[in-house]
Amino acid sequence: MEVLYRSTRSNITPVKASEAILKGLSDDGGLFVPDHIPALEKSLKELSKMSYQEVAYEVMKLFLSDFTEDELKECIRKAYDEKFDTEVIAPLVEAEGAYYLELFHGATIAFKDMALSILPHLMITSARKNKIHNEIVILTATSGDTGKAALAGFAGVEGTKIIVFYPKNGVSPIQEKQMVTQKGDNTFVVGIHGNFDDAQTGVKKIFSDKELAKEMKEKGFQFSSANSINIGRLVPQIVYYVYAYVKLLQEEKIAEGEAINVVVPTGNFGNILAAFYAKNMGLPIAKLICASNDNKVLYDFFATGTYDRNREFVLTTSPSMDILISSNLERLIYRIAGNDAEKNAQLMSSLSGQGKYEITDEMKAGLADFYGNYANEAETAETIKKLYEDCGYVIDTHTAVAATVYDKYVKETGDNTKTVIASTASPFKFTRSVMDAIDHKYDAMGDFELVDELSKIANVTVPNAIEEIRSAEVIHNNICDADKMQQVVRDFLKL
Repeated sequence: MEVLYRSTRSNITPVKASEAILKGLSDDGGLFVPDHIPALEKSLKELSKMSYQEVAYEVMKLFLSDFTEDELKECIRKAYDEKFDTEVIAPLVEAEGAYYLELFHGATIAFKDMALSILPHLMITSARKNKIHNEIVILTATSGDTGKAALAGFAGVEGTKIIVFYPKNGVSPIQEKQMVTQKGDNTFVVGIHGNFDDAQTGVKKIFSDKELAKEMKEKGFQFSSANSINIGRLVPQIVYYVYAYVKLLQEEKIAEGEAINVVVPTGNFGNILAAFYAKNMGLPIAKLICASNDNKVLYDFFATGTYDRNREFVLTTSPSMDILISSNLERLIYRIAGNDAEKNAQLMSSLSGQGKYEITDEMKAGLADFYGNYANEAETAETIKKLYEDCGYVIDTHTAVAATVYDKYVKETGDNTKTVIASTASPFKFTRSVMDAIDHKYDAMGDFELVDELSKIANVTVPNAIEEIRSAEVIHNNICDADKMQQVVRDFLKL
């Protein structure tokens, strides 16, 4: 049965998957959601005998139902290749009673590679399918990881340009260096004076500017997004939760049908939403544990039913989660509102106007699958130190937020269900914070000295993504105020 995509904010005519991928955002400002969640067609046992690429096809074909088998398999083949430093693509590592799903073995050593390696291929295929001849302009806001992963995915891809906005002084030094050294005539990187929410809000405003869209069309351009608001980002993320489960099954760590818990360090809510979709496809997931840092807007939402972004924005050592407007939560709100676009639109209007909204008791009941908690900076650092000292395994700050919240969950509930923790970035991406957590004696070292020291103590080779930026030339020196973002776009596209 074909899956079509509806908007979360109005009852406009549903579109095919390829159209939703091309548009990124619905014309009414809403997000595209599948009109139903398809069930897995193969048994878990059958899936457990498959490679990552084969599992990807079995999951993605159900959501991207207007892609032919050849089209989708070709996209998967191009995405999950030698760009990843391990053939298994997403290995599981057992440490301290949990299974860490390492999602950072791609070209930019963060989980965004899992989806952004395939999105450019899905997008170009979608353009061909829909006879689009315009140049596609990817417009993205990043809290650190999406930016580089999107740049790496789209650099040099014919028929595309990519513009990335990031918060100047709001990402790690390694993250920034990865972005500003990006090669490719079709790439453009801009730091803004402001935080991630300012960047994301600015991008959404540009998307919804009808006059600009008309002007671009006349010049042969059209916008799309590489953020997790694009359904072409979200669908590939579902794959690795299915893969993690069937690998545990293959290794006889669990029995077929045995439920697991999943812990996800969460900022924009896309990664944990993908796990929720996997559960609704029939994957045996019991609890979805949503881990926040000091920007605990999601923890407060799960605790109270009120989403309130009117609070101090905290810069933490887990910057990819320094977010107060979790865009993908809208997809869940739409669902627990009974797929009521009008109700959802009212709540999002309240968020835009008053900075908050409150869901009903009936909607709260729809959140039963989720548990929320948060980790402060001291707890995050302590978790990194303890895990390293106990078993020699080094995790990054975001993964440490998840591990801390997992410990809190077990202590609070006594639930010892086998658990997968989404390990979203390599510790090499946040070297200073990680090494400082292990021992303050590393404070005096330079960024790349720390890289080499981390390699030594963790007994892990320095990833190529880090090696290649040691002496890379800075190409992008662009900075602007948040209210000048549209002008920057105009200038780049010579409108």
